[in-house]
Amino acid sequence: MFDYLIFDKSTYESTIQGLATDFRTSGHSWGKLMNFSEVPLFLDSRASRLIQLADIIAYSIFRYFEQEDDRFFSIIESRFDSEGGITHGLHIQQ
Repeated sequence: MFDYLIFDKSTYESTIQGLATDFRTSGHSWGKLMNFSEVPLFLDSRASRLIQLADIIAYSIFRYFEQEDDRFFSIIESRFDSEGGITHGLHIQQ
């Protein structure tokens, strides 16, 4: 499996690039990231509908967990993969 990181253009680009390098070389609390196939990619969300979609999904999740607002999350909640009552792809820290 290969991992890709795609971000909306931001002023944090150099910081995130540095973190990706650190995660590959030094690791983090869960280990090292071994299968990055590319460095993090930064796209302007005005030029990519998929980045816009990712922003909307991230905003929906943020609003649900940080503001207890489920207006948008309720639309996407059933789209997370789940089996036997366990949701995959969305880590909820208890």
